Amino acid sequence: MKKYSVLTKYINLLKNDIVGEWSCDKENDGSSERPMHLPFVIYSITVKKLADDIYKFAKESDEIVPSKYADILNANGIEWGYDSMMKADASGLDAQCILALLIASLRAERFCDGALLEFIESGAVARWLKRLQELDEA
Repeated sequence: MKKYSVLTKYINLLKNDIVGEWSCDKENDGSSERPMHLPFVIYSITVKKLADDIYKFAKESDEIVPSKYADILNANGIEWGYDSMMKADASGLDAQCILALLIASLRAERFCDGALLEFIESGAVARWLKRLQELDEA
């Protein structure tokens, strides 16, 4: 069994999945009696399982300390931010940096609703997973 297959299996699973949908409050009017709820993303089961598997892999792996993802990105010249992460050329990155990108994309969701959805829909997550697949095959 390949080392990263627990993560790379999601390459095909995400292709055929509606990964997430925005939920917007259309029932309340914003008054003090009926305050509006902020929009948020409802993620698919596939995305939730991917997130769980990323954290589990990182926790059990000796390749990365999950809390050090920002340091790893910085060491590779990547800022922890949407633009820098999106522009990162995954083709030359090692597994540790790819894992850091995946963790960073999950952490971004905690600070900005929909961030993970953007990383998935833009193809960045698939690019990173494909790089792990390449490393597995090398």
